[in-house]
Amino acid sequence: MQALLRRGASLFGSTPSGSPKESGGFDEFRKAPSHDLLFPKVDPAVDGEECLHDCASCTVKYPARFDVDYEDELYGHVNGWATHLLVATGKTDWVRDVADEKGSLMEAIEKGGLVPSNGNLKLSASNMPVPDEYHHHEPGEQPTNVLILPAFTVVEQVTPALAPDLIKYFVSRAPTTTTPLGSIPEPLTETEGEEQQQQPAPVDISSLTPLRSRPCGHAAVILLCSQRTRDARCGQSAPLLRREFERHLRALELYRDLDDERPGGVGIYFISHVGGHKYSANVIVYRRRDFEWYRKEKPGQDAQGKTTGEADEGAAQGIWLARVRPEDCENIVKYTVLQGKVVKPGLQLRGGFDRERGKISW
Repeated sequence: MQALLRRGASLFGSTPSGSPKESGGFDEFRKAPSHDLLFPKVDPAVDGEECLHDCASCTVKYPARFDVDYEDELYGHVNGWATHLLVATGKTDWVRDVADEKGSLMEAIEKGGLVPSNGNLKLSASNMPVPDEYHHHEPGEQPTNVLILPAFTVVEQVTPALAPDLIKYFVSRAPTTTTPLGSIPEPLTETEGEEQQQQPAPVDISSLTPLRSRPCGHAAVILLCSQRTRDARCGQSAPLLRREFERHLRALELYRDLDDERPGGVGIYFISHVGGHKYSANVIVYRRRDFEWYRKEKPGQDAQGKTTGEADEGAAQGIWLARVRPEDCENIVKYTVLQGKVVKPGLQLRGGFDRERGKISW
């Protein structure tokens, strides 16, 4: 078991096969024209013959009438996104359009027309637990927490009234899916007057908003669409996949439940509709390239513009898979979560980004 744990940590911290060892080895992000060019693919010569075989110990099965489209070409048909916002709701299912959840943060963002300045925002409700204060306020005033990806930043106690601050000071300032690794956003500056524009001074965000952020300790997150109100297959598949992912992550001591914030592990969250339900199950993996990033001291700035001991680069990759079945979970953990490789790109890869190699699918 100890050998397996050491191997898991080593694989998680490794650079994906075929990628440069240092970031910044490209001039601009390039669209990968085919499914075999976006992420490294498993290679039996390197990864062993087991990478070609589904889990032999899996006893979890989908219902007999779980119909999935295997005819369509999956790759390259998802809309690109710059940031992904997961809103904690404590629920696993929602009204058909989450923006119609009365008094919710999703409603405030979508129907308030709030748009980040750094590109398209993917907005998802999630089953992340809400803070205790949520239950002591009326709908429309309830504070909740959000997770910004790929930044791996948690912003706490966000009420619908503070949605504009969330977008302006945190989402718009966050690294995006096309921010090269090692690139730190410029600090906010005062813009009143020509002299100040010529010699900008950093602004302490804590003086502008009551919202506060902190790093998310996970080394990766696995997102599973669970919205039964959009498609019954999602309500069926998500709990079954979570059970299998949890089983394989526990063997590596990497599983983190909803209340476990120890750094370096893997969280599993249910999220709302992402599209393409006829290709169920949809699974999105965000993963850091360095398993032990939190142990390293690097100068940087936090979301309040203050100097910190470490610049958190966030997720290196976002890997969107579909047609995922329980027997796929073992290899997704071993090769995708831990190493950033794809096992069945032709069958399962819908798209994603690689900030280390400068590649996107859109």
